[in-house]
Amino acid sequence: MHKVAITINIDNLEKLQNILEYSFNDLVLLDTALTHSSYANENRKSGSSSNERLEFLGDSVLGMTVATIIYTADKDMPEGQMTRLRAELVCEKSLVSIATAIDLGSCLHLGKGEEKSGGRLRPSILADALEAVIGAIYLDGGFEPVYSFVSNFLGEKVSDLEFGQSDYKTRLQEIIQEKACQTLDYRVTGEKGPDHLKIYTVEVRLNHVSIGLGTGKSKKEAEQDAARVALESMAK
Repeated sequence: MHKVAITINIDNLEKLQNILEYSFNDLVLLDTALTHSSYANENRKSGSSSNERLEFLGDSVLGMTVATIIYTADKDMPEGQMTRLRAELVCEKSLVSIATAIDLGSCLHLGKGEEKSGGRLRPSILADALEAVIGAIYLDGGFEPVYSFVSNFLGEKVSDLEFGQSDYKTRLQEIIQEKACQTLDYRVTGEKGPDHLKIYTVEVRLNHVSIGLGTGKSKKEAEQDAARVALESMAK
């Protein structure tokens, strides 16, 4: 088998592993995760491989990891909110914040053009490299170290975002209060199912005019859903 040489300074790899709190059995995996396609294209003769395949894998692994974190954080969170929360946590802005926190940019191997144009700070490159690193950790050590790493950086954000996304009533009230003489009220318009599995329907009204209809396992949850529908309608 052709042995691929490690192209990045070993000290940088050791430093990054300390930050990741994970030691690779196969450093070539980590090295590849840090190799941008621009560098790989300029150094084909050396056998360098880009991080694109690891990025592809890491994207899926990250999504599964974040979904698991969200699922275990709140057993009552509805699927729709889980989907929105996951999207917020795995968006480019979120990934770049992690990449910046671990100084990933300084470890990247870039082609001359990307180096000169500020590739080490380019959000898309940082986000892709982070996904590649996650893919590399997964291949090297399985799901557990990936979960540990992602939890360290995103775990605390789950509760913050959960509150920020679920407290639609407060957000709607703040918008309504910007104009004088506006009244907002909620009323239950329907109930169905047995007591232990009851589903409530709530209508939110602005100046006695319906602006949103929501459902939930409790009146409070249905009110939040109604406020969410109203906010989404107002944003269109």
